[in-house]
Amino acid sequence: MVGVDSVSAKTVDDDLGYIPAIRPTAYRVDSTQPPTLIPLNSARKELKVLGDLGQGYGTDKEEIKQDTINLNNSMNKLVFGSMNLVSELINPTVDESKVGPGYASFICMGVPATTTTKDIDLASSLLTSIIDARGNKKATALGLAFCPMSVQPALDSYAKTGNEVELQSTMKQSAVTDETVELYMPLIRYAKQKSLQFLAMSPEYEDIKAARTNGLASVDLQRRESYIVDPQGFISITKDPRYKLYTDRSLLKDFSAINAEDNYKNFFAERIFVHEAGATVVAKYSIGKPESIVAIVAPTPDLRFLGGLNGRIPRVYSSLVTKSNENNNNTLQNMVSKVTDNAVTTILLNPTAAETLSESNYLRLEIGTGPDNLAYQTKVADYLWFSSSPKVNMVHRMMNG
Repeated sequence: MVGVDSVSAKTVDDDLGYIPAIRPTAYRVDSTQPPTLIPLNSARKELKVLGDLGQGYGTDKEEIKQDTINLNNSMNKLVFGSMNLVSELINPTVDESKVGPGYASFICMGVPATTTTKDIDLASSLLTSIIDARGNKKATALGLAFCPMSVQPALDSYAKTGNEVELQSTMKQSAVTDETVELYMPLIRYAKQKSLQFLAMSPEYEDIKAARTNGLASVDLQRRESYIVDPQGFISITKDPRYKLYTDRSLLKDFSAINAEDNYKNFFAERIFVHEAGATVVAKYSIGKPESIVAIVAPTPDLRFLGGLNGRIPRVYSSLVTKSNENNNNTLQNMVSKVTDNAVTTILLNPTAAETLSESNYLRLEIGTGPDNLAYQTKVADYLWFSSSPKVNMVHRMMNG
């Protein structure tokens, strides 16, 4: 099951009167200016999207060039008639840039910061459809953003033995809370059942605390070098106008002082450290595994507006490829990185208006609307996915499918 209320939208006029339509549970966010939503208004269309992700197609970030799928072309729709939206939209042709060495894809699922069982169940449901379409022939991993990297050996052991006691004990010793362990275990059990590999994506909690309190320079040098393998890119990204927009309009909006000495600068250092480390883990895993997929579960604030760990993956992957070529790595020699932004798909699960930083009941779909930053406008995600039909006053700017 992909969505609880995923049915074709319709209305019924019978003896009881008007019955309102059931809203779809999944929407593609199209890169129009401003972004618009394309409803996936049947279970078949949802499964097609997830199946294509399972095949490694990723998600094109360009605006969909269809006259009939544009709010500004309603007359064209009247003239030419309606069309089968998803068959036109999500039917990718074979692309040589998405196969072979140098290509991998990443599916980032954002869960609310206050995650519930409902959110994890939805993540499991989507992952099921993705894995079913993929099969077991190519490398596939589940990335856990909450899990410190010191837990990786225990995750590897669990994948072989299924010893939950050892895994849970190691997690708790690494400062993962009991609530988090309990919440994520059903997803972890499912991943083991499907023979997925596990990736612990978080820096050690003590290192995160050090970065927040005294800056990145206070993090153990050896571990810092393992967390950040592209230091030049890590520094230069902060100067990029699009990233500056993301920082001002998204990342820093979550700042909440933890003590009297805390400030925005400390919070910024902590978050970019966590994002870079997570991107590094999944890039390292994928670089030697052609056409591999990593499904990542992370808090929505770390993924929204495509500027968190998800936005860093292509750069880090490319950097690792370059270094491998420079070091004459026989396995990866002369490989060219094919991982672009299109290889990274971001899906927000059960998003709320507040977590998209909206000041109204409607979900916020973009940042960058003023004349000085319109060129850097960024959509909130590639897809919005709900466990049940969202309220009418949450979802707007919809195109007819």
